[in-house]
Amino acid sequence: MNKSLLRSAGTEAKLLLIGIPVLIWTMLPIYHLCLFAFSDKQSAFSGALWPKNPTLRNFEVVFGQKHYFLHLFWQQLFNSVFIALATGALTLFIATFAAFSISRLKVKGGRTVLNMALFTYFIPAAFLAVPMYRTMGLYGLLNSQWALILAMVTIASPYAIWVLKQASDKLPAELDEAAIMDGATPMQLFRLVYVPLMLPSLVAVGTYAVLLAWNEYLYAFLLLSKDTSITLPVALGNFLAADDSPWELLMTTGLIYALPPAAMYYAFKKYMVGGLTAGAVKS
Repeated sequence: MNKSLLRSAGTEAKLLLIGIPVLIWTMLPIYHLCLFAFSDKQSAFSGALWPKNPTLRNFEVVFGQKHYFLHLFWQQLFNSVFIALATGALTLFIATFAAFSISRLKVKGGRTVLNMALFTYFIPAAFLAVPMYRTMGLYGLLNSQWALILAMVTIASPYAIWVLKQASDKLPAELDEAAIMDGATPMQLFRLVYVPLMLPSLVAVGTYAVLLAWNEYLYAFLLLSKDTSITLPVALGNFLAADDSPWELLMTTGLIYALPPAAMYYAFKKYMVGGLTAGAVKS
């Protein structure tokens, strides 16, 4: 009994020795975001662990667009929201119908399409940036938000199709057979049987696509150039071009921009864990 307790205590001690440094390292960027966000410019670099006189002045400047780099804050934030939601909706639309066709309708060549889609992940997304820029230029989509949306859908769709296909394979085939015997058409089967049962996976995949587009910088930087159409992450890059960068405003804006995905993750955490793991192992 004592040996078992000692072994258990030793295992927990090892996990703590690994977990505590990892936790501290992970929390350091968040700590610095908050430190700068609630400090004025002078005290932000004082070296104190926390400002002596915390202030909300930085948030007032950001929300009121009272700085040159922030004069389009709300417009650029709306651009990020629109692009992220449009990417999530289009990715869900494509991936859901593709997975349904491959897994449930057993369309000819479906597995080939799935394998070809997954093959695209052998090429890092960064390597596709220049070809994507060239393609969007040929179709006249440069400086259009739809260029970034289509690029993000292209990157997100293969993984989304694979996750939904694997999760779809786990649904009992008897449900489809029963619905068909009752006279259900393929679209009725999709709408009344498939979508309700796949809801956790659909939420997980949709959240993944939204967060992918929300955090994207490289493609947004390449495909968009107008101040009125760029996303907020690209606009934040302008802070670094200044000789005397207002770091407190940069960190404040970054903290504000980090809150929606954090809230979205915690709101749909249950669905994300269940949805993504549903397609992890094929039964």
